[in-house]
Amino acid sequence: MAFGPSWALPDLPKQGFLALSEPSYGPCRAADLDFDALLFDCDGVLCDTEAQGHRVAFNQAFQRKGLQVSWPVDLYGKLLETGGGKERMTRHFTDLDQQGPFAGKDEGEQQAMIKELHLLKTDIFMEMIEAGSMPLRSGILRLVSEAVTAGLHIAVCSTSNERAVSKIVEVLILPHAASNIRIFAGDVVPKKKPDPAIYTLAAEELGVPLSRCVVVEDSFIGLKAAKAAGMRCLVTRSSYTKSEDFQQADAVVDELGDNKDSITLQDLTAKGLAKLQH
Repeated sequence: MAFGPSWALPDLPKQGFLALSEPSYGPCRAADLDFDALLFDCDGVLCDTEAQGHRVAFNQAFQRKGLQVSWPVDLYGKLLETGGGKERMTRHFTDLDQQGPFAGKDEGEQQAMIKELHLLKTDIFMEMIEAGSMPLRSGILRLVSEAVTAGLHIAVCSTSNERAVSKIVEVLILPHAASNIRIFAGDVVPKKKPDPAIYTLAAEELGVPLSRCVVVEDSFIGLKAAKAAGMRCLVTRSSYTKSEDFQQADAVVDELGDNKDSITLQDLTAKGLAKLQH
């Protein structure tokens, strides 16, 4: 859904993480920018969810199903090289061969197991979100607020389950604004990151040229997807991705921030990113 300057935020309490932050700088108009859409990855960008979110939820799902499988922090970091939770389980269980959950099961049974586990894991993860155990990363609320004020298209593009991504947007960003942020997630495209399909779909659905989209990512595979789609990409390093190769990025920062050095919409223009990179 497209929206512009005529869309106004409702009066909301300025407390907690359910209210959008006030912009740190004066309002920025779309006419002042050289892009029309701001696209966020979810895990690692909106929240640093991987180590203490998704990984914990996977392990609880394995335990509830009586599986002798556990993903410690280091192993999960390696599994993140594969985009998508179902794909990660399939990769790991296949590697375990006859010592793992796939032992004695045909392909159909394996796929059914993966689907059931992923549904359970998603339910557990959403309970964690509802409990408020995973706050947003710094700068997310502020930059979303600036983008709304500027009349930009905003979307979240993720390989994660659509229900989980939508719940993060609904609960952590702003319930009233959730319907104005488009979600492209899960199996909405046949190939996941590093394939650019999720980003090209978002641009097509939003009606925005690929070159007029800016992406905020945190991982190598996400960066690769954004650049393959022909989009600019700012990387915000996360706990699992600090040592990844980000040479393709237009700029790399540790956080979007909520201080005098915060990343603003002007910083995401071609000139702004060039200054950040140097």
